[in-house]
Amino acid sequence: MKKSIILANGKAPRKSVINYLRNNGYSTLICADGGANSAKQIGIVPDYIIGDFDSALPSTLKFYKNKAKIIRLKDQNSTDVEKCLNFLIKNNYKEVTLTGVTGNRLDHTFCNLGIVLKYFTKINLNIIAENSYLKAYTGKVVLETVPRETISIYGFDSKTKIKSEGLKYPLQNISLPFGKKESTSNVALSKEIKLTVKGGIIFIIRDYNLMKKNGLL
Repeated sequence: MKKSIILANGKAPRKSVINYLRNNGYSTLICADGGANSAKQIGIVPDYIIGDFDSALPSTLKFYKNKAKIIRLKDQNSTDVEKCLNFLIKNNYKEVTLTGVTGNRLDHTFCNLGIVLKYFTKINLNIIAENSYLKAYTGKVVLETVPRETISIYGFDSKTKIKSEGLKYPLQNISLPFGKKESTSNVALSKEIKLTVKGGIIFIIRDYNLMKKNGLL
């Protein structure tokens, strides 16, 4: 299965995160426009740089000229992250981890979280941001966990119903409409939790370092 990493123009991940993913099947690294500046800063070489290049510094593009394939796309109807995702889908990639998608710009953070929902049915994707791992789910979900692991669950509207097994604070076919109710810092009771999600999509946020340490990524 072809897997990729996208590095966007937000807060750069640690180099160790990129290296870990590359060593675990994420064979292609794409920088979304200004993400190339971050790649240069942390000392990594992408396979592609894709965007309209309103953020990538000329010196960065010059540095990577003979090291990465640079693709300029002027389409203003999609974000640079979406340009990268569309490229991956077109080239039959099945899974992608988004990095550098949070940071100082709250509007960009919201936009990138929305992209997870927008592309949910098109490609298997997740986000790693600092110590957090975010992934969207629907239907019947079984997660390998660590006892006492923190599991945070967020829904979006009252139509989405969630039922859980294996959580300290069980969800009994309830909704978690955004801004009204959430299940932040719930706790796994054993090595597995089960969820049934009907009528929509939820976000689950977990601890990246704990998942990595226990081989859950």
